Amino acid sequence: MNTWQQIQYKMLRSGSRINLLIGINVLVFLLVNVAGVIDRLVFQSHFIDYYSGELLLLPSFLPKLASHFWTPFTYMFMHAGIFHILFNMLWLYWIGQIFEEYLGNKRTIGLYLLGGLTGALFFVAAYNIFPFFAPVLAGSTVVGASASVMAIIVATATLLPDYSIGLILIGPVKLKWIALFYVVVDFLSIAGPNAGGEFAHLGGALIGFIYIKQLKRGNDWIGAITGIFRKKSKMKVASRNADRNNGGKPRQDEIDRILDKITDTGYESLSKQEKEILSRASKDNEA
Repeated sequence: MNTWQQIQYKMLRSGSRINLLIGINVLVFLLVNVAGVIDRLVFQSHFIDYYSGELLLLPSFLPKLASHFWTPFTYMFMHAGIFHILFNMLWLYWIGQIFEEYLGNKRTIGLYLLGGLTGALFFVAAYNIFPFFAPVLAGSTVVGASASVMAIIVATATLLPDYSIGLILIGPVKLKWIALFYVVVDFLSIAGPNAGGEFAHLGGALIGFIYIKQLKRGNDWIGAITGIFRKKSKMKVASRNADRNNGGKPRQDEIDRILDKITDTGYESLSKQEKEILSRASKDNEA
């Protein structure tokens, strides 16, 4: 298997939507920036840089947004530089794997898009509401997957607040403290040089928090939109690694019983064994 086939497998057939999202972001970044470098070196112009920014970044000015109505989607797959995309994709990979381990991959793309759109709403609303931004309103844009990544980080931390990951030079840190740190930093920076980005981050963080709180109550917005769940109040989970009498899969009646319990009393009411069954059942059988 050559390198391109390996990349295709990771993106399209590995079962991880996190890999797919990372692949799309990296390909878009390379396409735009490689074309931009060639344009500057060969043609000595900034045609690619200008039009990628003009057509793909999210503007705060409402008349321009109305004529560039696709930008609330495109901006979340664009990045301003190598370190911008690097750190966004690292956090998406690290935390996204945990998210998919416990909730399966059916919700990943939906939450990524929902986080990005909510971040776009926060950015546009803030720049049009607060007089502080009036001098720069007409020319301001926002770019990056940070709002989408924040939605997944905060959603995972809300679901598993005491789950610990190891950080270089720091050691094990619980997800709730990582999420809280980023939310506080973003809030303290909303009047700074990257105010638009910080507002977008906060929007993504908020929707990630609300989504998991609603999911634990049996309200799955993403499931309702995509139509992949059997009932409005149930999570339809994938299956793997369970009992030998069912070909290595958890029994569906056991999964249904656990889902009914979540609907009635919330995720936190599950026993450790029930959470482990749900975790195993959420890993495979991808669509």
